[in-house]
Amino acid sequence: MSDLIDRLKQRKVTKRSAKVSLEGRVLYLVDDADAIQRQLQGEDLSPQHGLDYRDNISTDEMTPAYVCYYHDETLGEFPYVGYSAGGEFPFTRNSVKEGGFAASVSGKRRGKGSSREASPYAELCAGIHLVFAENIERIYQQNCHNLGLLTCTDLSVLDRLLEGEVVSLDDFTIGKDPVTTQIIEWGGLFEFNLARVQGQVDLPGPKLSDGPQTITQKIFASHRVIDSSTYEVGAKSAVVGDAGFFATDLRFSHEYVTPMAATFFEEKVGKGEPLNDPESIILFRDHLTFLEQAMTPERKKMGLLNTAQQLKIKQEQFAETYDLTLHGETEHGGSEAICHSKMLQDYALPGHLIIGSDSHTPHSGAIGCVAFGVGTTAIFNSWITRDVYSLVPESVRVEVKGKRPDGVTAKDMMLAILRTPYVADGHAIGKMVEYCGEAVKELSIDERATMTNMAAEVGAFSGIVVPDEKAAEFMVNERGMDPAKAKAYCEGLESDPGSEYCHEIIIDAEALEPLVALPGDPGNGLEISKLEADVRIDIAYGGSCTAGKKEDMDMYAEVLIAGLERGERVAEDVEFWIQFGSQEVKEYCREKGYLEVFEKAGAQVIEPSCGACINAGPGISRSPDQVSVSAINRNFPGRSGPGQMYLASPLTVAASALAGKIVAYDG
Repeated sequence: MSDLIDRLKQRKVTKRSAKVSLEGRVLYLVDDADAIQRQLQGEDLSPQHGLDYRDNISTDEMTPAYVCYYHDETLGEFPYVGYSAGGEFPFTRNSVKEGGFAASVSGKRRGKGSSREASPYAELCAGIHLVFAENIERIYQQNCHNLGLLTCTDLSVLDRLLEGEVVSLDDFTIGKDPVTTQIIEWGGLFEFNLARVQGQVDLPGPKLSDGPQTITQKIFASHRVIDSSTYEVGAKSAVVGDAGFFATDLRFSHEYVTPMAATFFEEKVGKGEPLNDPESIILFRDHLTFLEQAMTPERKKMGLLNTAQQLKIKQEQFAETYDLTLHGETEHGGSEAICHSKMLQDYALPGHLIIGSDSHTPHSGAIGCVAFGVGTTAIFNSWITRDVYSLVPESVRVEVKGKRPDGVTAKDMMLAILRTPYVADGHAIGKMVEYCGEAVKELSIDERATMTNMAAEVGAFSGIVVPDEKAAEFMVNERGMDPAKAKAYCEGLESDPGSEYCHEIIIDAEALEPLVALPGDPGNGLEISKLEADVRIDIAYGGSCTAGKKEDMDMYAEVLIAGLERGERVAEDVEFWIQFGSQEVKEYCREKGYLEVFEKAGAQVIEPSCGACINAGPGISRSPDQVSVSAINRNFPGRSGPGQMYLASPLTVAASALAGKIVAYDG
């Protein structure tokens, strides 16, 4: 590895210009399809247009799943093609690129959802270099910085640019930490890292604190890179807001991201150059194993199935070149496991710092890891340095107090959290969510993983639960670990009394009842009892990393067994799909007799894969009039087909499959 660093030290790298001008048009992402169309046809809206900006524009809308089959500059033909305004989809292939836009403006929570770097890369390749919004989601914004896009939440800067003023780059670094500022100044993360190995950057040492530390601060402190030249790691404490580089224990990516990261690595570093600590790099083929069954004939005619197949091939070639662990397809179809399921099941340990190429990487926080999603550029840079740039995030304390009523699950608790004003208005963006309270402590690791997994929907940095005896038991039962060793991993990993939190959310578990999230956003939580009318369903889906775990299978089986005892099966004209999160979960179902239960009840089982959750497998809707109730994590427009999707718990999904309409399970 030292030979590679020596070669990188010889590369020429220069800072970007300190002046910024607007060299193109401004695209206003408003909630009016006609106004969008007029802009695409050449009309420039006035900055005082008076129209409402679109809030909550997800990366699923910026670059729908099928767009991510491309992993090169072809992405520039597709930005915003999944963007909806009033039910219309005004953007088409090449419409942004041909429009000559240099800046894009929107409202709150821009870039929420998936960590896919394809979204800002598509914008960049289409000519957009400036991104403005009221507030911006963490991973999307970091991906922008890593690629060299400039982001800003001060629209007065845009006004000055429109008046022809050349503004300072400082206008785009105000409020940023010293490391982020330098990444922006150097034009991207790779360029910054070149300057870093050459000693051209100013990396401040870690800030230390004598005060109490949260579990998050403790884990960041233990992984802090003190000296990049000697790779000394470990500080005594960490201060919230301090920025630096942190050594990773594990790095993983899947077939949507590995090919682009490999291409970046080969183009910027060189083919065949060594990876840093390849033993801690894990690859997955888990997203697109059932794509052929879900892809429409029209998209097959476009050649997209073959394009997607190239992702698989590229990842396999890269894994073979570097002898990397690749959890791939099985002879049964599907995959060995969904990446998050496998990481928690086989790899993660309390106190680990883990990065993954997926927004639901926080899944492993269920046993006390700091696990967070990053984009393609961060992944490929970690192959060089083994570390990752981050701030030490603020922590939000989420206490779910009291005992849960029967029929209320971790998913219901999350839907209640997601609709709180603090979360819904974007105040939790980029913050660590520490879940605690009696109701959380009573949860199994599988159910805790539902909560940490859905920190992604909060817009959080990650989610974490302090590891306790249940975490130790999990490692003994799932890994065969010695009990004393398992207990030792958990010791010292708690938040000190008096630790500082930026906000506290308190949920009264005893007041909860089963909820659904209405179509469009996971934050649209509503008690099922308050639905104004019956919601007939066409599809019920139980699966994904969020709801394909062993305890989720227990819940599906509980409902179906009770239904069979009453002489009920899956309602006529309803499809009920149950998809395993891993082969181990499937084997668990076999041992428990659940496979026979599912079959007798009329449910259809699917081998492990992300599948319908990303519009790439059985269980997707096929027309706008279809209605689904799903146990997955998000229901952004188009996420799982063109239909209307309600999010719910595994209990609600199974009960609704029997009833033919959305109902709560009454036991």
